[in-house]
Amino acid sequence: MPRLIGATQTVTLTDKVNTFNSSGTFTSSPLTTTVDYLVVAGGGAGNTGGGGAGGFRTGSSFSVSSSTAYPITIGGGAAGALMHPGAGGGRGSAGTPSVFSSITSAGGGGGGGSGVQYPTEQVGGSGGSGGGTGFFHPEPTVGAGNTPPVSPPQGNPGGSHGPGGWGAAGGGGASQAGTPLGGSSAGGPGGDGSPSTISGSDVTYAGGGGGGGDASTASGGAGGGGDGGNGPPSPTYPTRNATANLGGGGGGMSINAYPDTYAGNGGSGIVIVKDPKGTFIASSVWDLRTQFIQKKANNWY
Repeated sequence: MPRLIGATQTVTLTDKVNTFNSSGTFTSSPLTTTVDYLVVAGGGAGNTGGGGAGGFRTGSSFSVSSSTAYPITIGGGAAGALMHPGAGGGRGSAGTPSVFSSITSAGGGGGGGSGVQYPTEQVGGSGGSGGGTGFFHPEPTVGAGNTPPVSPPQGNPGGSHGPGGWGAAGGGGASQAGTPLGGSSAGGPGGDGSPSTISGSDVTYAGGGGGGGDASTASGGAGGGGDGGNGPPSPTYPTRNATANLGGGGGGMSINAYPDTYAGNGGSGIVIVKDPKGTFIASSVWDLRTQFIQKKANNWY
């Protein structure tokens, strides 16, 4: 584009989207002062209850400096718990946090275990979103979401169990808590995740894992939108792992799972940083140094 003395030029630059599926470093373009971001943590593992989704945080106009390299940490999804026939197992493990600069999203809480041999671990773990309550827990206690607390909230609590029944509850998702169970033998659905268009496509992240159902009479719960894992029934055991880089919770399993069967893995997290280049008005001539900076940043037209 020509630069004429005394002339005014308006230039609209294309946004630059930086997607991190694994840990790395972000450095902004030379003239960038603010960015938009999405930070999703790793999802919690399933046990009998579904795993909670990783924390979901998004924002805009976040101040950055082009002279600073910002470390990016991508949280891992937790590995699903080993199930013990007739006993279930202890609470599932939590996912790990994702970090961009001062923004940290907490890993999802693990799904609650069985009340047969692990009575103190029936309630799902706390985290970005909470894990779902495991089999046969009659109290309304739930795995807490948005832990540690941030505003706006990064997630929701897991589902609770009611008295009676052998179903387990689903984990919480970014936009919805796990569904409470009223003593049902079917597994509860995981809470839905939240959509984002920061990548240029409409993608839903951080859905809770579905709870495990009774081994012979009821189905497992569906994973929440944002690709939480399904809570499968016996004996078919369909896919129960959450999808990588969406931060969903792992699906829960039946209390009567076959030996050496694992509940669902949580999904790994993701960080997306968008450099919104916007519209610039240039009056008169741009000096050679400014031209060099713009050419190097691929902003020169």
